[in-house]
Amino acid sequence: MIGCLCIHGFTGAPYEVEPLVEYLSERTDWCFCVPTLPGHGETLSLKGVQYQQWIECAEDELKKLLQTCEEVYVIGFSMGGLIAAYLAANYPVKRLILLSAAALYINPKQMAVELKRMLIDSLRGNLRENELFQRYLRKIKATPIAATLQFRQLVSFIKPLLYQVEVPTLIAQGECDGMVPPKSAEYLYRTINSKKKRITYIKDSQHHICHCEEKAALFSQVYDFLSEY
Repeated sequence: MIGCLCIHGFTGAPYEVEPLVEYLSERTDWCFCVPTLPGHGETLSLKGVQYQQWIECAEDELKKLLQTCEEVYVIGFSMGGLIAAYLAANYPVKRLILLSAAALYINPKQMAVELKRMLIDSLRGNLRENELFQRYLRKIKATPIAATLQFRQLVSFIKPLLYQVEVPTLIAQGECDGMVPPKSAEYLYRTINSKKKRITYIKDSQHHICHCEEKAALFSQVYDFLSEY
């Protein structure tokens, strides 16, 4: 049996990767695990949570899959991408998928574009209908500064370990991502030490790459990469 661990991002929840999980589930008989990291979920409760707890949660789920599955793949979105890379560097993971992985974060140019759109919607009285604004507003209100610092500490802890990743790796990055710049994908590609690695850019995708309009093409690439022998 093949197991597949899918890890969501900072202040996120399993919904961030669920469209991809559904796509793969329809085409395989793999065993999927999509945990909710401590303090995360539909209602955020991040106060007092340490970044080590996020890593340990993912580790525990991976160990369970390794006990019951012949092969295990790991997929990580945003912060979950860094956690996925950490797991691939330290455990017998067979393949790795990194989606908008936050080795670098905040894309000033694209963020300016998104803020301009929010301003226009605000002037038109349509700000409440701006999905991106509502997502940011919810997360800003529910995210303690200490939790953001924990996220940064996680990035600082894992980045020096990326060179230890040697498994086949597919890196996917949205070109219109305001949170994680394309340079993050380039950095990952240069740093990861895999002999089999690919990078793909999704032209019109923002940060939530599994929910973009081009997701079908992305999911097809992920499926093909994981199915290769």
